[in-house]
Parts: sequence; structure tokens; C-alpha cells
Amino acid sequence: MLIDAQQAFSKTSDDGSSEAVIHGAQKGDQAAFAQLYREHHKRVYALCLRLLADKDYAEDVTQEVFVQLWHKIAQFKGQSKFTTWLHSVTSNIAISYLRQHKNWLQKVVSIEGAGMDESSVALCKGLNGLDKLIVRLPERARMVFVLHAIEGYRHEEIAAMLGMAIGSSKSQYHRARQLLMEWYDNE
Repeated sequence: MLIDAQQAFSKTSDDGSSEAVIHGAQKGDQAAFAQLYREHHKRVYALCLRLLADKDYAEDVTQEVFVQLWHKIAQFKGQSKFTTWLHSVTSNIAISYLRQHKNWLQKVVSIEGAGMDESSVALCKGLNGLDKLIVRLPERARMVFVLHAIEGYRHEEIAAMLGMAIGSSKSQYHRARQLLMEWYDNE
């Protein structure tokens, strides 16, 4: 599966046929839900991998997103694009998953968990370009960078999502940019 940093939720069109598929899935049509999965699973996985920097976690969370989507799709009212709503659900589930599966001792000893090391990145054959560097970022810097630079959240929204101060969000974003530029220059 090829993952590209340019792949974003907003690039999927929500035309009339998608509305029919969404409506069908809301009524419990499994074929319509399968169609939603086929259309969106790669983007959901890409966002999860960028946020979690762990292939196994990203796969688990992608699966959890679609389980939750099956249960919550009736909550989608069409006031925004479906992809925007799915993106929000995915981000929230990924962040929640990360909080739940964090080792307590790791939280105490090191607030800044590192991302993937270079050998782990090399094993992820689907990663390319900027994604290879993003998954190496420390956890908080990576999450802020992905949410702000790639997914378009404002620092106020990120701060609320991650339980940090707005200034911390900006600081982590700056840190991520600096590390990415340094790594990019050294490649």
C-alpha cells in the first residue's frame, strides 16, 4: 500500500453517488458500508500511521475506526463533507488509542516518546517521501505536525484534542518542522 503525504481526506469527492452509499450504510446496507470501506480505508490507514508511527497500531486503529463507523454512521447528518466527519472520527480514535495503550512507566519516565527508528521505517515499504520522516518524529511533535500541517487543524483545536496549551502546540509544531528540515537536508 503506497502512502503519500499528499493523500488527504479533502481530495475525495462527495458527489451524489457517495451520498447514496452513505445513506444506504446508515440504513444498515452492508454492501454500501463495504463500498465506504473500499473508498476510504487507505486514507484512514495513512492518517493513523502518521499519527501513531507504528504499523501494527495503525492497522488496529483503522479496523477500530470502521467498527465505530458502523455503529456511528447514523450520527452523520450531512452538515459537512463525509470525509471531514470521518477524518474527525479517525483522529479522535487514534489519539484515544494512543492514550489507552501508552505504557504507564513510559509516561512517567519520558513524556516524549520517540517515533520509529530508521530501521523500522525501512521495514515499512509503503512509506515514501515526507511520510518516512514524519513517522520518525517524537510522538507529540508528530501528532501536532500531522494535525496542523497535513490535516489542517488550528492550534486551538489541537490543544483541546491533545490536552495541551496552545503555546505547546505551536512549540511542538516548530520542533517538528525543524527536525524534518534537518533530516531532509541530511538525506
